Amino acid sequence: MTGTTLWDLVAWRAGRTPGTTALIQGAESARHERRITFGALHRRAERVAAGLYERGVRPGSRVVWQLPTRIETVLLSLALARIGAVQSPVVPLYRDHEVGQVLRRTRAAFFAVPGVRRGFDHRAMARRLAAGLPGPLTVIDAYDTLPDADPAVLPPPPADADEVRWIYWTSGTTAGPKGVLHTDHSLRTAGRTLGEALRPVPSDVGSMAFPYAHVAGPDYTVLLLLHGIPAVLLEDFALPGSLAAYRRHRVTVAGGSTAFYSLFLTAQRTLPPGHRLLPSLRLLAGGGAPRPPGLYHEVVAQLGCQLAHGYALTEAPMVTMGDPHDSPAHLATTDGRPPAGMEIRIAPDTGEISVRGPAVCRGYLDEPDPFGPDGFLPTGDLGRLTPTGHLVITGRLKDIIIRKGENVSAQEIEELLHRHPGVADTAVIGLPDAERGEMVCAVVEQPPGAAVLTLAEVRSHLLAQGLAPHKLPERLEVPAALPRGATLGKVLKRELRERYGGGPSANETPGE
Repeated sequence: MTGTTLWDLVAWRAGRTPGTTALIQGAESARHERRITFGALHRRAERVAAGLYERGVRPGSRVVWQLPTRIETVLLSLALARIGAVQSPVVPLYRDHEVGQVLRRTRAAFFAVPGVRRGFDHRAMARRLAAGLPGPLTVIDAYDTLPDADPAVLPPPPADADEVRWIYWTSGTTAGPKGVLHTDHSLRTAGRTLGEALRPVPSDVGSMAFPYAHVAGPDYTVLLLLHGIPAVLLEDFALPGSLAAYRRHRVTVAGGSTAFYSLFLTAQRTLPPGHRLLPSLRLLAGGGAPRPPGLYHEVVAQLGCQLAHGYALTEAPMVTMGDPHDSPAHLATTDGRPPAGMEIRIAPDTGEISVRGPAVCRGYLDEPDPFGPDGFLPTGDLGRLTPTGHLVITGRLKDIIIRKGENVSAQEIEELLHRHPGVADTAVIGLPDAERGEMVCAVVEQPPGAAVLTLAEVRSHLLAQGLAPHKLPERLEVPAALPRGATLGKVLKRELRERYGGGPSANETPGE
């Protein structure tokens, strides 16, 4: 193909197979489903771009959008790529606390929201947050309808694929989110190498059950555009409800993270022996969370498909990926090999993983250059490379909890918990959990004479502080005192993980 930007790729695919289905909006009932071809995707995205342009969006304008996995969301994102705006996607789970930080730090002039969704009024939140911003904020409703105008008003498409036009957010090790800077080039490279690893065929039907606002959104979109295959979009993934769409469209490739694998396995176990949950499924693929070796063998034996797990992060959406044609031993015990152009280095003293390559981000928003003098980006994760070049993740340096593929900052929750009068000190840790990958556990030391905290009180307090629901602790422990180091009095989280990681607690919520 020719061209370098994401919009060039959209136009290229529309010219090659304009009548081929690109996206299917999945639903439990067929009559509620919608679809769009690659040709219509290109035409409609350009009209949306014109409508946004008439609303004042220009090349370089900063646009935050918080939208679910829908055709309209893909159209809006591609329209912004057509204009050359700087877009900053935010997952719909986030609330005032996180979204306010994103709007302030991006200095956004536009905010696209889904109106009222799942009982939460995103437009009202936008109004609340706009009142505290230094400049004006234009709010755009982008759930069912999108701005529309004649593309004749548009300037030429952007030409520089190496200009930063994407800001994604990851909690990392800090109390607040970190803005990860990407370009069309880095995201296109990630999507291209993902396709090279998974080797889709023309008969494949993919699926997007994860939030499109993840960096995996454009990653997977690039794969679809390059290979000309369709994908089923699921706004609210849940089993067994989502199975109807998977079966109706004979999805062959699914996944997202360890949590998705576990959900499919749980649903499969409800069926009689010999009945496959998804007869058309040939491959589960994903990353973003640890995957126990035994899970690979369970997927192959019970779901009757292959499982390819990889290692990626917001800063580098494609570092390694399991090859579906690799040996069972490698697929079960490693996170795959890096594609051509991706370099991995393991620090000899700590085992920390550093990466370098065209799919790696350009740094962080308003933060110091994170790259070493040789251009490698330290990840904070620990691992080793096997003699065959496969990567094995062994742990991490950074203090985050990976719950269902989502990074949760322990420090962010700790700072909010400290605002509660019944908390003298606290440590938030991740504990192993078969369903979630890790669960969020708050360990609280209370001041003398304080009423004993309950998990419900802790969760209510954090919600009132504006914390996203998916970050809420699922377990609470209240020891007499937190264990501390002798030198600086630092809380010993390793000791807490050992103490509480052996089994369930009475003060724990069921899987969510």
